[in-house]
Amino acid sequence: MTGSKHSEYNPAGDAGDEGAPFDHGKLVELAETRMPYGKYKGTRLVDLPEPYVVWFAGKGFPSGRLGELLQTVYEIKVNGLEYLFDNLRKYASFK
Repeated sequence: MTGSKHSEYNPAGDAGDEGAPFDHGKLVELAETRMPYGKYKGTRLVDLPEPYVVWFAGKGFPSGRLGELLQTVYEIKVNGLEYLFDNLRKYASFK
């Protein structure tokens, strides 16, 4: 794990460009990616309990893509935007 609590991950695609179109593929990736280890191994990242994701935020997210995805899940959950996951869960369940 890295000691950094924040990364440069930008789900909109073009870092810093607020007018950039949102990359829906990144949301789909969130819906399809499962936790690869630990107590919640096999659980979709969007279905991880908020306290677990908050724990990662405090300890530091893992490095790499998994850490970026977990940070995105964290931001969505702590900002009360979990409803964004509803349609993603439906989409992922058809795969």
